Amino acid sequence: MAAARLARAAPTAAGAALHSAGGRLPLPGGDTEIDWKAYMAEVEGVINGTYDYTQLQGDTGPLVYPAGFVYIFMGLYYATGQGTDIRMAQYIFAVLYLATLLLVFLIYHQTCKVPPFVFFFMCCASYRVHSIFVLRLFNDPVAMVLLFLSINLLLAQRWGWGCCCFSLAVSVKMNVLLFAPGLLFLLLTQFGLRGALPKLGICAVLQVVLGLPFLLENPVGYLSRSFDLGRQFLFRWTVNWRFLPEALFLHRAFHLALLAIHLTMLLLFVLCRWHRTGESILSLLKDPSKRKVSPQPLTPNHIVSTLFTSNFIGICFSRSLHYQFYVWYFHTLPYLLWATPARRLTHLLRLLVLGLIELSWNTYPSTSCSSAALHVCHAVILLQLWLGPQPFPKSIQHSKKAH
Repeated sequence: MAAARLARAAPTAAGAALHSAGGRLPLPGGDTEIDWKAYMAEVEGVINGTYDYTQLQGDTGPLVYPAGFVYIFMGLYYATGQGTDIRMAQYIFAVLYLATLLLVFLIYHQTCKVPPFVFFFMCCASYRVHSIFVLRLFNDPVAMVLLFLSINLLLAQRWGWGCCCFSLAVSVKMNVLLFAPGLLFLLLTQFGLRGALPKLGICAVLQVVLGLPFLLENPVGYLSRSFDLGRQFLFRWTVNWRFLPEALFLHRAFHLALLAIHLTMLLLFVLCRWHRTGESILSLLKDPSKRKVSPQPLTPNHIVSTLFTSNFIGICFSRSLHYQFYVWYFHTLPYLLWATPARRLTHLLRLLVLGLIELSWNTYPSTSCSSAALHVCHAVILLQLWLGPQPFPKSIQHSKKAH
């Protein structure tokens, strides 16, 4: 026992090497890490035998991500020489970046909504996204690549595997839950309540299995840290609310108001945009074969539009957006802008919206103008999604068997 306690207390080679950088680990190209050192310290605690989430922390604070994050970054810990081989970590994240683009292109290929020239901007025009993936080594890209893999599986009608990958993405970072309302709507549309429950069970059971070692040690500590929905954000890092007084930004009433607006917008889209059969919304709880109006097969555009819109509504009314959060919706923006016919917005205006969003995310530190511009662009996209015709015509149908 004494030897075990000594092993936990003694600094490892990784800790010594990371601390030698004086709080910022230099990366190739002259840049510096932000959270990598903290990630390595957090998983190092688990490797040394600490399973109490309240005892796991790094330089930037306590561990606040679910168990999937721990396992994935534990693998990166060993693959990068206990976190010290930063160039290897960058190579791994460069491959992750390419995998993300491939999965996104596969999604867009099936929707046939976005003109090819737009993909140039997705690949080459965002310094911020390149930085988040390859320079900063955040966990957000890991969560998003799993999310896009999940969407590809849903498009292939592999609903069980899609839900499994979706839950894996949630286990890396909770932002993926912004897609959850859309996924729930699709499951109910496709299977009804009874058929959707097994798919939802996959998501729940996977979370329990991944978190089991930590749940057995301190269940309250694990749940309160890894799924803390009330965590406070620092005003100095906000990208979207810089024009507000800091006191208002931190006030609970403001947070509750944003949550209320978020839920209201989701409900409006569910009732008026996503559910268009003419039946009551409660009909979704019935088995599809027992509904008065026979449901149309879900098309790729129906699936993608519902999921991307669900996430985008959450982004619009987020309590705070930090710079690494850009990857939460960057790759979905072209679809959201081009899903409706050109008569609403010309190609030039859509590119202008993309450019202003990019400019807002590249303004550091954020300003009142950059934050306001970001909200204006979000409002334009949201209004277009609300007013535009449905982007999934009934003529495009797939009769693949649901799994």
